[in-house]
Amino acid sequence: MPVKSRIRTIPHFPRPGIQFRDITTLLKDPIGFRIAIRELVDRYAGRKIDKVAAIESRGFIIGAPLALELGVGFVPIRKPGKLPAEKLGHDYQLEYGSDRVEIHLDAIRPGEQVLLVDDLIATGGTALAAASLIEKLGGKVVECCFVVDLPDVGGRKRLEQRGYPVFALCEFEGD
Repeated sequence: MPVKSRIRTIPHFPRPGIQFRDITTLLKDPIGFRIAIRELVDRYAGRKIDKVAAIESRGFIIGAPLALELGVGFVPIRKPGKLPAEKLGHDYQLEYGSDRVEIHLDAIRPGEQVLLVDDLIATGGTALAAASLIEKLGGKVVECCFVVDLPDVGGRKRLEQRGYPVFALCEFEGD
């Protein structure tokens, strides 16, 4: 049974017209979760990756076991006010407002190869902000990796137009 079949859709969440792709059903299924992580490990095993950087919060759930299996460090990219040491932040625009992500200044060394991970790519704003942080610290984004891609929303195209390779385990087209 593929990963996509283990992800439920919740209509009209968080607002009318949105089809929310909920990975918690994948995560609670030990076989499905193992399959998802194994597919990602198989993709990246043997590639030059120094760190896995993941975006708060569901990205942590995928990124941490992936980093562990690859034998590399894990870097959390968080919302404002969550990281205790010196940090670098990046503000970005949302559909209705703005947001910010932050990373510790010592999280990535210049020249390190970084795999950026999150659960889902929609508009790509958060992933672009996270990639910018990685690059400001001197890291190179090897690939942007997601469980779910919503191709109709355009995030993948935005990332690729900026030169970032993108991979997703599955896609959900439409709303």
